[in-house]
Amino acid sequence: MHAFKERPIARALASGIRYYLRTCHPILKRPNPATATATDLASSRRRRRRDRRLLIDCASDNSDDLIQQLVSDLESSSIDEKKQAAMEIRLLAKNKPENRLKIVRAGAIKPLISLISSSDPQLQENGVTAILNLSLCEGNRELIAASGAIKPLVRALRNGTSTAKENAACALLRLSQVEGNKIPIGRSGAIPLLVNLLETGNFRGKKDASTALYTLCAVKENKIRAVESGIMKPLVELMADFGSNMVDKSAFVLTVLVTIAEGRAALVEEGGIPVLVEIIEVGSERQKEIAVAILLQICDANLAYRTMVTREGAVPPLIALTVSGTSRAKQKAETLIALLRQTRSGDTAATTSDVLL
Repeated sequence: MHAFKERPIARALASGIRYYLRTCHPILKRPNPATATATDLASSRRRRRRDRRLLIDCASDNSDDLIQQLVSDLESSSIDEKKQAAMEIRLLAKNKPENRLKIVRAGAIKPLISLISSSDPQLQENGVTAILNLSLCEGNRELIAASGAIKPLVRALRNGTSTAKENAACALLRLSQVEGNKIPIGRSGAIPLLVNLLETGNFRGKKDASTALYTLCAVKENKIRAVESGIMKPLVELMADFGSNMVDKSAFVLTVLVTIAEGRAALVEEGGIPVLVEIIEVGSERQKEIAVAILLQICDANLAYRTMVTREGAVPPLIALTVSGTSRAKQKAETLIALLRQTRSGDTAATTSDVLL
């Protein structure tokens, strides 16, 4: 008898919590923008976020019924209901890892993907962010991509709000961690948009874009796309700006791009050699290690690049690095110094494979 009544009671409780969330809770009511001060509005937003989390946590024992109702609401004819359902799914997926699997099992992925293509900015943003939060679960990523999420995420990256763009970049990063998704994402037009976010976004946008590009550029055709999209200019500019907090991330992206000839040529053309030499002079230990590895990569078997590196005054800081750097940096610096000295003595045939470590 008790078991028979349990699910209807749970459904009623979930429904009641949602109704309370939406309409009744006095703290969650929005102040009148015409009369409230900026402080009142900010305080109200903080309280709503806190109490929404609290009330959703209270629903956790009945989350299966709540999730099923929310997924149903995603396909409502009411825009407001869709917005509310997407927001609550977004929060449930963010706050409780176990909910990510429950939400996917309830069939949320396809209706959420359809929201990403919405012309309503808030609806699109909630859809993107909900998909991002679901993609935090490694087991959901293949299904999200197979359900058709990649192209809508790329559209959000192109046309969304700043938050939607950042979250779309982060969602594409998560999906790209599945090896089979790297090429489809690259071919979907994501890479030029990620390069644009790297150049024009705020700090979070730049960080998410650089990490996504690093992951995608494990594939050669994506490296070529990134170079053709003009990635070297923002990378070199960010590496040159020690106040950007992007030196390390930009240099890491470079390490995968300089493995192709197009990447090395673009780096040199954008003035990357003086920037890398400066990093070896004044950067952190980690930054110096990455910079010397990049210089070694571009100098290997290329006399013109070695000459440019020598003329930039790289040898003295490289010698200093052989004394004070990490063990890997010391080894790379010694190899690069040997290459540069061979160039000066007229031996143009040597490559790093000929140099004794």
